[in-house]
Amino acid sequence: MQKYSQFRAFLAMLRASFRSIFSNPSALVFSFLFPVIFIFIFGSFGNGNGVHYRIAMSSSADTSNEVYDSVKANPLIRIASFRKADGTEDTAARRKALEKDQISAIVSIKKIADSAGNTHYLIFDTLTTASGNAVAALQQVFSNITNSIMLKSTPRSARSAVIPHVYSIREYRSIDFVLPGMLGFSILFSTLFGIAFIFFQFRQQLILKRFYATPISKINILLGIGMSRLVFQLINVVMLIGLGYFFLHFTLVHGLVTFFEMTLLTIYMLLLLLGVGLIFSSIVKSDTSIPILINLFAFPQMLLSGTFFQIEVFPNWLQGICRLLPLTQFNDAMRKLSFTGLHLWDCGKELGILAIWVLITYFIAVKVFKWE
Repeated sequence: MQKYSQFRAFLAMLRASFRSIFSNPSALVFSFLFPVIFIFIFGSFGNGNGVHYRIAMSSSADTSNEVYDSVKANPLIRIASFRKADGTEDTAARRKALEKDQISAIVSIKKIADSAGNTHYLIFDTLTTASGNAVAALQQVFSNITNSIMLKSTPRSARSAVIPHVYSIREYRSIDFVLPGMLGFSILFSTLFGIAFIFFQFRQQLILKRFYATPISKINILLGIGMSRLVFQLINVVMLIGLGYFFLHFTLVHGLVTFFEMTLLTIYMLLLLLGVGLIFSSIVKSDTSIPILINLFAFPQMLLSGTFFQIEVFPNWLQGICRLLPLTQFNDAMRKLSFTGLHLWDCGKELGILAIWVLITYFIAVKVFKWE
């Protein structure tokens, strides 16, 4: 008698799950069409920096004058600090942050007095072409600050000047911020809804119990259903990245290498979401409870994880919470890979936090998952 093939059984499960997915038009629309619409809508707004401009002060800046005090108090500006462990200025990190568009400018303020005793302020701001619309906006903010101070000064002959220095790097487009967020949005909701509902329905209809009675191993049952969802989401991600790259000029710094690394990161995130979906399908008593749990888990992340705007627009206490969310780590890592040119091994913090989420998720999933 021919030995039962677990691999063929796994492929049969995978094929049946694929047929189930593609026979549901709403899944196709929600997974691909909605993100495409959002990409075109939000991709046309500004440069993704929100209404605040994050700057850093140069090592030579004079921070003991009224111009600096006004810049620091301005609600449109937030000043970032870059220091090493010993407390000294980390100029390399500051420069790298500017080139990665993590800050909009490096600013230096000089206060000088002429022979007549008149005060003059010079503001030197170093920006890049990645700063986008922030170049002109920051010049206007600084000009407004200095003009206001000069009007109040005595004598009125005091003058100021804003001297920009902009150097060219890769052009930063709105799509470079929007598309990674839309990828996270797409896989977050479609994976959770798909996994949670399919396993709940299989349990309610006793399909899982019947599978359990067959020779196919339990792990192959879970892998067959889970892998079909994972591959389906990967197809959507590939299509969205391709759409962004070929039609909207989405940046892939290292080309196919960047694309491959983004795909690996997506698989990593999908494994986490598969576990969350298993938990939700196991703890609910009715299918009406599934959307409630998913929305409680996903909507805060959609709003707080840098999907539509950077988390720097939130208060500092809320930013700390934002940086603990798994979708924040996914979005940040995707943007580091796509635009700034980093590799997966440069995203240790993001991958580490996601690993903690994965371990916690599957520890809970193993405890609560039920076949009946």
